[in-house]
Amino acid sequence: MNGGRGGRGFRFETEEEKQNRPKVTKKLLARIFSYLKPYWPRLLLSLATIIAAAVLDVFPSILTGRMIDDGLIKGDFGLLALLVSLAAGVMITSSLLGLLENYLNTSVSQHIVRDMKNSMYAHLQQMSQRFFTVNKQGDIITRMTGDIDGVQGVISGTLTRTVSNVAVLIVSILAMVQKNWLLALVGVAILPLFIIPTQSVGKRRWRLTMESQEKHDEANQQLNETLSVSGQQLVKIFTKEEEEYERYAHVNETIRKLTVKEAMAGRWFRMAIGTFTNLGPMLIYLIGGFLIIKKGNTGLSVGDVTVMVTLLTRMYRPVSALLSVPVDFSRAMALFTRIFDYMDMPVEIKSKKGAVKLDSMTGELAFHRVEFGYNPGQTILNDVSFTVPARNMTAIVGPSGSGKTTVTNLVMRLYDVRGGSVTIDGVDVRDLDLKYLRQQIGMVTQEAYLFNGSIRDNLLYARADATEAQLIHACREANIYPLIESLPQGLDTLVGNRGIKLSGGEKQRLSIARVILKDPTIIIFDEATSSL
Repeated sequence: MNGGRGGRGFRFETEEEKQNRPKVTKKLLARIFSYLKPYWPRLLLSLATIIAAAVLDVFPSILTGRMIDDGLIKGDFGLLALLVSLAAGVMITSSLLGLLENYLNTSVSQHIVRDMKNSMYAHLQQMSQRFFTVNKQGDIITRMTGDIDGVQGVISGTLTRTVSNVAVLIVSILAMVQKNWLLALVGVAILPLFIIPTQSVGKRRWRLTMESQEKHDEANQQLNETLSVSGQQLVKIFTKEEEEYERYAHVNETIRKLTVKEAMAGRWFRMAIGTFTNLGPMLIYLIGGFLIIKKGNTGLSVGDVTVMVTLLTRMYRPVSALLSVPVDFSRAMALFTRIFDYMDMPVEIKSKKGAVKLDSMTGELAFHRVEFGYNPGQTILNDVSFTVPARNMTAIVGPSGSGKTTVTNLVMRLYDVRGGSVTIDGVDVRDLDLKYLRQQIGMVTQEAYLFNGSIRDNLLYARADATEAQLIHACREANIYPLIESLPQGLDTLVGNRGIKLSGGEKQRLSIARVILKDPTIIIFDEATSSL
């Protein structure tokens, strides 16, 4: 007999969560439920199984009273065996309902997670280059993974656990009142004696846990920085081994002290729970015994008192879990708010209505009095005009920070001009269909970026239907094929994360081969030969 499905200990809000508590509006709730709407039949069935299981879970406790009174005390073994069998059957049925509930919850939550991830990824793919330079990559990945994955916990955890705990509490109280209203009143009155002390101890343990986690994060950050390939090299170059060791040792010692305090707080926490959990049943036995022995209450039996104790014990976990519902709800709303904040970010660069695709493109590129800056009040390009004739090679030369890469970004419409215009074959790039525009341009960036796959995979990213002969031709043109031929696995050689298994020059040549394979009208090299 359990104390309620999914009952959990107290949870508390951090100071940051309190300060950033989201505003719950009808619009926000309606948007959340719009994701639930397609799966409402399964969700309703899940909630129905939760309630049914909560009702069934009470029956073994009630049957225990009859086992004691009618089976053991009256010596009716046949009835005892029947009641035990009946209780076992109810428990098995309840467990099967639990399996069905778990399947339905997981199914609904995973469908919603899938829908949200697809929507988020599609939206982020449309965001401009500015978005990815302004926002931290870790934050973007966290929204895509951690935040959306957290939705599963909200659906299959917070929502269903709350329904389950409410159902268990209501059914248990009704069953207690049906047995004896006075003992039921005593049982309900005892609950605060369990809740208040354990919540107080729980708050202290929560604070220590949060402090410990912050120090763990600090230690992990140092490990990531100083034990990475580049990080450990930097430490050695500047002979900072001793300083880094002292810094790590200091954090490690702080973690040790906090862990000891947390462990002791945990002991006090468990002691408080154990003490007040046992105190309730003792009071029920005392008062029940007084009513039976001293008052001669013939309507109350030993079995009834035992049932009351069992039902009271069942109520502890649901009550403690329900006290954490405001925290769970606040975190759930914060989670959805963070997700929707990203989904609601406007797409800065997109195809305008009526955007055109040219029947053919020769590739004449022109800047007409272009003005541009990455930030308000900043000017990188001012009144820039020039023309690059079609089928010509033109070099843009200048010191670092003079705007050479900015020019290439404006051609690809990774950013849009602030003033003036950029045209290809006399057509403003903002009037061209965005996908069509980028299909006509090939670009090799300063940092040659390769995906963690094979050489073939990275080449085919430019042209998925390319033949083996076309792959080899592109590699020969980029003067990378002799290297590929010398590798045991040839084109199927894995390049590692970001191409780490290749040298800087080899990565650049492979990037050039990829652009050659694309066969665009315009090719842009942004210092793409710096490592050759």
